[in-house]
Amino acid sequence: MSEHSTAVERPLFSPFNVIASLIILFGLWLTYLRFTGGLAAVSNLDHNNPWGIWIGFDLLCGVALAAGGYTTAAAVEIFGMKKYHAAVRPAILTGFLGYSMVAFALLYDVGQPWRLPYPFIISPGVTSVMFEVGACVMLYLTVLFLEFSPVALEWIGARKLRRVIVRLTILLTIFGVLLSTLHQSSLGAMFLLVPSKLHPLWYSPYLPVFFFVSSIAAGLSMVIFEGTLAHRNFHDKMDKEHLEASRRVVLGFGRGASLVLAGYFAIKVFGIAIGNNWHYLATNYGLWFMVEMLGFVALPCFLFAIGVRERNATVIKWAAFGTILGIILNRLNVVLICFNWQLPAEARYFPNWKEIGISVFVVTVGIVLYRFIVTRMPVFYEHPDFKEKH
Repeated sequence: MSEHSTAVERPLFSPFNVIASLIILFGLWLTYLRFTGGLAAVSNLDHNNPWGIWIGFDLLCGVALAAGGYTTAAAVEIFGMKKYHAAVRPAILTGFLGYSMVAFALLYDVGQPWRLPYPFIISPGVTSVMFEVGACVMLYLTVLFLEFSPVALEWIGARKLRRVIVRLTILLTIFGVLLSTLHQSSLGAMFLLVPSKLHPLWYSPYLPVFFFVSSIAAGLSMVIFEGTLAHRNFHDKMDKEHLEASRRVVLGFGRGASLVLAGYFAIKVFGIAIGNNWHYLATNYGLWFMVEMLGFVALPCFLFAIGVRERNATVIKWAAFGTILGIILNRLNVVLICFNWQLPAEARYFPNWKEIGISVFVVTVGIVLYRFIVTRMPVFYEHPDFKEKH
């Protein structure tokens, strides 16, 4: 057996375990309040602001940051960039857990979560963009489950079933890219329905394109960021291939992220020009828009380019972190900060501390599951019984 095939002994009462346990216990208490007292017991949502931090952060940011799964799988399986093969399994795992936590968080936001299947079973709303988003996310979560299942099947030794799933890799990858293209862009399309509520600097008929292109940058950056944290915390679980591929992935994905961010910046400027919204740049919202575009799009793009040119992995990693912050800021701007911008301050939404607590709880559950999986399953190393069969 490989030295990587068994879980590493870690202290039960480590700082992480203690903090995570406290957060989970607190989150379970908030969950009890939510499902016994309703939305009003834990949130500041109302008729003017029906979507809060659970949609803005847990869903929109979660879906964007989980895009590393389809971007990495497409690069390796469709475009033949086999040198990045070591990044596929960690990226698929991050994507699978990201989408799972999105679905989990959605249960808190929906007033009657047990009715989530209704649009698919009782009253299909096939003309609704939200129906398309829900259908694509559900199907893509299934695809991610199947794409990641060979890892679990290797862990339990199910050779025959693993062989069947592996043969479907290309088909699953193509289907996953198609579904991701649809729902990443459709998340932006949802806000085409509210032109009077979203500030003109963020509203554009090209919102679907903006969301899709920025999700690619988010996915590439998340692979770099997740890989950096994994190398720091799970270095002992990585085999020689993963250790040697780390720098190659950082440089290659950094190059791709720089190009995508440059294109994203260009189409955002194009969107302002098409809408003739230049005059809004002289307002307070315009200053905030410049902070987002210059500080979290143009600057990371420049840092990515410098890091790749100088082959400086540290600069690329900081650029990836800045890009992730920029994606989070953009999604929160669209759904919260710059939404209902014309309402008086007292009518604007600000999340209840319990809402924030539930979001922290959801993220913590995802991190705990990630740690459990990578310390036990062959994510960062090849299983000794399945070497060279990936």
